[in-house]
Amino acid sequence: MTLTIGPLRAEPGHKTRGTVPVDLGPTTVDIPLVLVNGSRPGPRVVITGGVHGGEFVGTDAAARLGGLLEPEDIAGQVVICPVANPPAVYDGRLGKSPLDGVNINRVFPGDPAGGPTERLAAWIFEHVITGADAYADLHSGGIDETLLDFVGYRLTSDEELDAKTRGMAHAVGYERVLFGRNAAGGNSHAAAARHGIPAILVETGQLGEREPAQTKTLLDGLYRLLHHLGVIEEPQHVAPVTARPREWVWTGSVESPATGLWYPDAVTGDEVTEGQSIGRVIDPADGSEHKVTATATGQILYGMNGLTVAPGAELAAIAVPHE
Repeated sequence: MTLTIGPLRAEPGHKTRGTVPVDLGPTTVDIPLVLVNGSRPGPRVVITGGVHGGEFVGTDAAARLGGLLEPEDIAGQVVICPVANPPAVYDGRLGKSPLDGVNINRVFPGDPAGGPTERLAAWIFEHVITGADAYADLHSGGIDETLLDFVGYRLTSDEELDAKTRGMAHAVGYERVLFGRNAAGGNSHAAAARHGIPAILVETGQLGEREPAQTKTLLDGLYRLLHHLGVIEEPQHVAPVTARPREWVWTGSVESPATGLWYPDAVTGDEVTEGQSIGRVIDPADGSEHKVTATATGQILYGMNGLTVAPGAELAAIAVPHE
């Protein structure tokens, strides 16, 4: 079966690389894609990176994987989009697009009649994600964010779908597997789950790292995932899993109460208790302090490393192992 996205086509046993122009209203962007159409039947797997700017490990790993996979090694089809959000990746380099100030991973499945970012989300969802048998969205801690590597997925009311998704999340081989209790929200993997697609989020690296070791960690996880899905034979070059995956659940998120300078007392990896002071936001004009406390008990899995924050900026995300 021919694999087609926009003007790009890959016949069975062939690989195609190129870009697809997408009209966002005030501008047009070129979305890079790698289409690998295997020599044998199998599932269609979609991998996206570069949904956010400043998160380099996912983009690096996706681009490298697109160069490494060959049709003769593939059962099924693999669609790789290393840079799903060019305005944020190349111009903004942060989570929000410079075109309209919108975080694309809050508006999926998008709106083809909406603003630029909503249009981009709608195009990606319709033309790239829809029709997938499995989907993985690659992220990392951005330029101002510390993070412990984890895999995330969402529960739905479909037990069979949830079992497939859980299997994918565990197959990556990361120690922490975070699940959301529902599939609400505008994240791409949540929107995919609502449409019946097994979908996971993979977070690897922090602080805008582009270390080869971090990319290797993610590539190994992607090879494990593709093997789990029956797309490739068991890879011999992948590092063995050192820790058994354990499921975690989110317990709380801490947001900045004001504009100012952030001085944390608790950092990523620390155990905190609800009500504990974890830092201060100081007004640089008058020196007034806003005390920040933990909203829940657990471990900080990612946190704000940047100095300057605005009201509502996420300062910490807290989770606990699920028993």
